[in-house]
Amino acid sequence: MATSIVMPQMGYDMHEGKVVRWLKKEGEDVARGEVIAEIETDKATVEFEAYTGGIMGRIVADEGVSIPVGDLIAVITEPGEAVPGDVAPAASAAEAEAPAPAEAPASTSTPAPAAPNGFVRASPLAKRLARERGVDLTTLTGTGPEGRIVEADIPEAGAPAAAVPEAEVRASPLARRLAQERGIDLSTITGSGPGGRIVEADIPEETAPAAAPVPASTPAPAAGENVELSRMRQAIAKVTVDSKREAPHFYVTAEIDMTKAMSFRQDINNEVDGEKRVSVNDLIVKASAIAISRHPKFNSFFRDDHLQMNSSINVGIAIALESGLIVPGINDCGNKSLVEIAAASRDLVSRANSGTLRNEEYSGTTFSVSNLGMFDIDSFTAIIFPPHAAVLAVGTVREQPVVRDGELAIAQIMKATLSTDHRVADGAEAAQFLVEIKKLLENPVSLVI
Repeated sequence: MATSIVMPQMGYDMHEGKVVRWLKKEGEDVARGEVIAEIETDKATVEFEAYTGGIMGRIVADEGVSIPVGDLIAVITEPGEAVPGDVAPAASAAEAEAPAPAEAPASTSTPAPAAPNGFVRASPLAKRLARERGVDLTTLTGTGPEGRIVEADIPEAGAPAAAVPEAEVRASPLARRLAQERGIDLSTITGSGPGGRIVEADIPEETAPAAAPVPASTPAPAAGENVELSRMRQAIAKVTVDSKREAPHFYVTAEIDMTKAMSFRQDINNEVDGEKRVSVNDLIVKASAIAISRHPKFNSFFRDDHLQMNSSINVGIAIALESGLIVPGINDCGNKSLVEIAAASRDLVSRANSGTLRNEEYSGTTFSVSNLGMFDIDSFTAIIFPPHAAVLAVGTVREQPVVRDGELAIAQIMKATLSTDHRVADGAEAAQFLVEIKKLLENPVSLVI
């Protein structure tokens, strides 16, 4: 039975997305869980996995075209099954091309059937190839379902030599975007990523084409000048304003003695290889997951007249990218060991920077941690990431004098502030939850038993 693939909602505030690149062509086999497309939201480019297996029967959404959440982008069929006749490309996606100009060269072929609005029916890949090769789609006869023009119908003649190699280069979405901005041909670059994939670090900094000279230095915006906001910054502005307006925030703060935790972390890192080394943030994520299992209300979402209790503990980590802030998550932290969380965290940060996050990592978080300790910040309050019930903000671990048993001593202290949605929990509950995290970190053996 044919399965409709729709534009997913990757975050509560997402209303539309773009397919940056299809990784499967029509007619190719698709396995359940296989990455079939890279989808761009306002904040990130995410790898989209098929939620069923079969054959890529039809691609509806063209690359680079905004598609509303829930709208059809592709159809996956069973082997040998025909694409249902009522499945047609949406006008906002597959019918993005205007009819070819009248002066285009004539052909002896029977013109392809046009849709009711006058546009030629063709697959996204066929349209892209036609553009690259200078072919007039209206002169072609389609061999696909209902006369639709497909890839095989596009003649080879007129294809630019560099067009196909460029399209076949393996590169992360961020690398592709940087290459496009800097006018760099990806086919000339050697990738340093997994399997030779081109990543952000492989794109040379030299950006200006010879024909477009730039000033020796870019002046700072003048007083009174309007500075255009990026799509990501606009999205961050909307999310934070909505969160502060809709969720009544309150805050509780505690000082946590990290002396034992820092020593414990050093002991672990002395025994494991580099890929399993544990960071301070990994300790915090693990302590948060254990505390959530004991205070499940902080893993819930407020939904009008009830709380949606989430069974899986998916801890989001605030990651500052060049273009802005995102909060992808480590899924199922409650069932992961400290070392597994450390490995997952390192992998998550790496893929966030290379633009290869998966949908569930970007949209499935239930609690979040924001850490500014690496910037030498003592403490701060974070805005709750909707629809979470709370966010934990932590600062740097700093040596400072403390009084123990009536005597002065030096301890490594970290300040932590929990921002909580008052619709979900009250002050006493937030205090108990934060104190639970404090106890776990001050007795770090409890994180591994």
